[in-house]
Amino acid sequence: MTQSPIGITGFGAYIPRLRLSRKAMAEALNWLDPNLAANAKGERAVANWDEDSLTMAVEAARDLLAARPTAPERLVFASTTLPFQDRSNAGLLADALGLDETTRPADATGSLRAATTALLSAFDQTGSSLIVAADRRLARPGSVQDFTYGHGAAAISVGSGAAVIAEFLAGHAIFRDLVDHYRAEGETADYVLEERWGRDEGYLKIVPAAVKGALARAGLEPTQVDHFILPGTIAKIQATLAAKLGLRADSVVDPLGASVGDTGAAHPLLMLANLLGRTQPGRVILLVGFGQGADAILLRTTPALADFAPATGVAGWLARRQVENNYLKHLSFSGMVDIHFGMRAEHDKRTAHSVAFRKRDMINGLTGGRCGACDCVQFPRTRVCVNPACAAVDTQKPVRLADEPASVKTFTEDWLGFTPCPPLAYGNVQFANGANVMMEFTDIQAGQLSVGLPVRLVFRLKDDDEKRGFRRYFWKATPAVAAKT
Repeated sequence: MTQSPIGITGFGAYIPRLRLSRKAMAEALNWLDPNLAANAKGERAVANWDEDSLTMAVEAARDLLAARPTAPERLVFASTTLPFQDRSNAGLLADALGLDETTRPADATGSLRAATTALLSAFDQTGSSLIVAADRRLARPGSVQDFTYGHGAAAISVGSGAAVIAEFLAGHAIFRDLVDHYRAEGETADYVLEERWGRDEGYLKIVPAAVKGALARAGLEPTQVDHFILPGTIAKIQATLAAKLGLRADSVVDPLGASVGDTGAAHPLLMLANLLGRTQPGRVILLVGFGQGADAILLRTTPALADFAPATGVAGWLARRQVENNYLKHLSFSGMVDIHFGMRAEHDKRTAHSVAFRKRDMINGLTGGRCGACDCVQFPRTRVCVNPACAAVDTQKPVRLADEPASVKTFTEDWLGFTPCPPLAYGNVQFANGANVMMEFTDIQAGQLSVGLPVRLVFRLKDDDEKRGFRRYFWKATPAVAAKT
């Protein structure tokens, strides 16, 4: 009996709305080093103050799941900037996505190729997997990395059968503890060694060994590769390696450096998601992850690719952009400068963990209740129906609101309430199913909100309990993303 091929069954992505102008960065740093103007081309995607690797991972996975709802057996969250060191970040991601508690979550970290390693492992297993990668790497202000890093996320689902849009052909992995950069415990930014070291001893020696091994296993010649995906910010490294490996020059895939920046562990999958959104069936893809070794993965797109499209996709997120020219604001959002917000910011943010546990589906998954007697939908879910004409007891069934269409019912822009990005915007959000929830708005500019404005719900950072080192999340409303063209 012929075994169904295993491969990729879906893809999604997320790129933050804010795009920091590199020209604005260079102008702000001109007093320090005029030579930084050489890095002033393009822009980099940067997270808002309430975004981190977890919130971006949620959006990338939703981008995939909205197009192809699945119940994966395994969920892997790959990142070098996980918000928690001793808590299941992947488990929290599963909660936010509304996945069943039998889904097996796992965190993958410690290397920029954490995502490609997780992807290779998924291909070696039976059943379904969801690999989500995200990074919000920080860099020292004024460094080259501050210009080249970007923030973003991507998601890839793996399975078998007719849903496979890119068949797995072969893979080969090599581990070599070559340190071209590192970030030690307690540090916020990477320490980066000289570029020539990572190029000459890393990329030019390690990547060819991994690629040749994968090609040999697949029985393919280099010229048969249609698309070559390699993250990396070293100048012309993709073209240089393509020539060294005998790949066609036209196979090199745009690394998105000018529009997004290098998104760390997420970048191989982000480039793959971007490519899958615009390539054709029957194309051979060579995907490489680099970091203390290299992973080389060979895929071939299938006719099923034509039947899949993510909810927004890389192209859609790239179009949904807001230019940011204030370098100081970015430094504040990333915690690189300590802005004084006044006494309004001085309040205890202690979390009641017992309550948070009991109400975790409402907090993490934005799950309300639907009354079985009168069909009224409410949030939060309670024992008694809020409909005064009903008031039935213990009739409510869980209903997820995170993916429900919604609009602004009322709003307030508060310039006295504390928020890291004034004004503090909040109000009532009316859901299409009848629910009405008071919540914050995010990714907006002053004066942008209006009654009736369509919004979508996003999982975001609520605040940090700095005294106890705990991070709290909840859902917020943001202007709905325009339809993809």
